[in-house]
Amino acid sequence: MPVLLNDHDSDLTLRPGTTKSDIVAYLYRNPEWGYSPKDITESLDIPRGTATTTLKRLYDDDYVGKTDDGYYHALSERDDIRRYVSSLEQAHRLFGHHRDADATPEAPEKQIAEDRTDEELDAELAALEDEIGDSDE
Repeated sequence: MPVLLNDHDSDLTLRPGTTKSDIVAYLYRNPEWGYSPKDITESLDIPRGTATTTLKRLYDDDYVGKTDDGYYHALSERDDIRRYVSSLEQAHRLFGHHRDADATPEAPEKQIAEDRTDEELDAELAALEDEIGDSDE
């Protein structure tokens, strides 16, 4: 995927769809709060060990901050990460899921080929192809 060089930070090693990216996005969407590994585990539905390990790595790499009593939080000085999270949100608004995951499409009242044999459908298709062929001339 191409990157806009004005906003590109080669030191930022986040990739959308990864646990690392999901945790960073969660913390930076809620910068006024600090979260324990348990909070992250429950909010993002990831294993506790994964959350703990990933949070430690993010802290060691200066992606997130940590309070003395173990709450992780967004860093106010990381504008590059804020831009990254903003771009994730923009992409989700453009291409995200706009339907409920549980939604099922409505069934049409009448099926297209209902009550017709294969031969009838083939004949109708041939007639339509002939009609298109005649209109091209």
